[in-house]
Amino acid sequence: MYKNDKVIRRYSEPFKLKILAELTTGKHTKSELCKLYSIAPTTVNEWIKKYNRKDLMNTRVKVETKDEISRIKALQKEIEQLKKLLYKKDLDALVLDSYLEVAAEDLGYKSVAELKKKLSIKP
Repeated sequence: MYKNDKVIRRYSEPFKLKILAELTTGKHTKSELCKLYSIAPTTVNEWIKKYNRKDLMNTRVKVETKDEISRIKALQKEIEQLKKLLYKKDLDALVLDSYLEVAAEDLGYKSVAELKKKLSIKP
């Protein structure tokens, strides 16, 4: 036996359309057809997409209460505020580093680290 002894199945166009027609009539569910014909559910989903039969795709409905929706909006607003604060803090740190570079250069130090050491500022 070889490692790659997989069975590769090729389905004809009429067979694919037959499966989709059976799904359309509601005679069988997708899982029943998959078991009946030994087809993977993902294969049937690919056929549904290929033939643009969105009516046969499973639909996902998300049910939320008004409290959940308002909480999500509040959390999103808080995230935006935190992002702005983080940007401001990063910008302040960048400005401080620039000031230190200019001060080190004006005072004749070789580097900012030397200035910080002289002033006892922790890096």
